[in-house]
Amino acid sequence: MAAHVHITPVHRVTVTGTTAWHQVVAASMAHDLPGVPPPGPGQIHAQLTKPALGSRRLTWMATDEDGTAVGVAGLRLFTQPGQEHLAELELHVAPGHRRRGTGSRLLSAVVAACRTENRRSLVVAAGADGPGEAFAERWHFKPVLTLDHLIMELDRLDQDAIRREADAEHPGYRLTGWTGTVPDDLAAALASAKNAMNDMPMGDVDYGHVEWDADRVREMARVVAGRGDTLLTLAALHDDGTMAGYTEIVLPHGTSPQAQQYDTAVVPAHRGHGLGLWLKAAMVRRLRAEHPGVAAVETDNAEDNVHMLAVNRELGFRAYRRTREFQLDLAVN
Repeated sequence: MAAHVHITPVHRVTVTGTTAWHQVVAASMAHDLPGVPPPGPGQIHAQLTKPALGSRRLTWMATDEDGTAVGVAGLRLFTQPGQEHLAELELHVAPGHRRRGTGSRLLSAVVAACRTENRRSLVVAAGADGPGEAFAERWHFKPVLTLDHLIMELDRLDQDAIRREADAEHPGYRLTGWTGTVPDDLAAALASAKNAMNDMPMGDVDYGHVEWDADRVREMARVVAGRGDTLLTLAALHDDGTMAGYTEIVLPHGTSPQAQQYDTAVVPAHRGHGLGLWLKAAMVRRLRAEHPGVAAVETDNAEDNVHMLAVNRELGFRAYRRTREFQLDLAVN
């Protein structure tokens, strides 16, 4: 039956194509991840037209004999030094068109492109114990990382506890914050703090090494703004002028009530002082004051990142699903 499906590279994004892509993704996620809101059409358009930081994107669409989109695949090719070996896959097939070879043909196109681009590692995320995991295992992807996804519903938090944590004294440290691009006088300090993320537990993912500098942190903010999202940052500054830690929240374009937690990091030399919980509690207070339409925040942590999991649970996050990351070693496949 897959012989009647056409796999076509997408070279130009149109309104019709974006709508078709969104319909496939929404149907796929409703089936595989019930309760998880899919990206809206505007987010899909930004994803297809605005490359993520340090990468470029290739895309394919599978259509049936009537020209209806039944599957999509997106390939992120990392271009940052230290990650040129890496590619990341997103693949969706409409539930009513599965088990007909459509996903396999999309994957074949992706793997061929990876080989052309001299990539040795292809990673993909899938809901734990779901159809995506079974598909990945069937094609000899190896599980390399398990992520716990947590959600924090702001109206259900203990507001007195949040206030106490946000107002707690941390001698030698002070909080500062901004929206969008980091102020020039903090750009180098933020880059240094971001490099502290390189010791974050990543399982067996062949992720490579990312080196942050002032230009890269500015570019990251431009990428977020370019797709219409809003980046909020709070940072803890030490009296010696260094940035001891920071936390980031992204508000999706439009009126989505759910925000996304990006990085939270505390520099190794400043750990053990409760800065992570302080930063996160202060961010909750900022969200409630500046963005009252935000009802929830989602985050994810590697299951072996026990410290950050403990911080998030103490703050009020609760686990609600799991995903696993799988990796295909293209050097031996």
